[in-house]
Amino acid sequence: MDATATVTPFSTLIRTASHEQHTEAETSTFMGDLLGGRLGVDAYTRYTEQLWFVYRALEEGSEALRNDPVAGPFIQPELMRSTELERDLAHLRGANWRKGLEALPATAAYADRVAECARTWPAGYIAHHYTRYLGDLSGGQIIRDKAEKTWGFERKGDGVRFYVFEEITNPAAFKRGYRELLDAVNADDLEKQRIIEECKRAFALNTAVFRELGEVFPLSA
Repeated sequence: MDATATVTPFSTLIRTASHEQHTEAETSTFMGDLLGGRLGVDAYTRYTEQLWFVYRALEEGSEALRNDPVAGPFIQPELMRSTELERDLAHLRGANWRKGLEALPATAAYADRVAECARTWPAGYIAHHYTRYLGDLSGGQIIRDKAEKTWGFERKGDGVRFYVFEEITNPAAFKRGYRELLDAVNADDLEKQRIIEECKRAFALNTAVFRELGEVFPLSA
């Protein structure tokens, strides 16, 4: 193995190795149209619905992993998003928000893979945990800001609570700590490579959701 692999921090390896997939997800047509203000609040609502299915899988699976030697250190209550997503959906869809809620095929595949990793492969679960929560703490703040300005949500209020981490007062410090957890992950080099591959898969699954959302909300020519 390349000698640099043993000295390069794992948090750096996972970030650089998945950069291409990360960029593809971030630059999807749907997300570009959403952030550009070219889509209505119905598209934002449908996107929020899809997030709920993914985070339910992430967070229902987390309880059993709390004491796991590999995934356990990553299970931090201040990151949990399901409750905030449900408040947002109640605001966007009304009190009976669960009625008619439907996962797109790509979303169902994404949530199923997250749940499978939670059940059978704790190290793989970390890949999904990393791609989602670190992204929410970073790029998610851009989405919140755009949503507030485009659709008039109260700042950090109902409709955008998913992006507001009330219990994380210093996101930069939290992200540093999270990267330290990655660097100290209880896995050998082969398993770390498998985590990186799963990270790429996570971004690809996310991109597939954006692609299907783009088909549901095409911009008229």
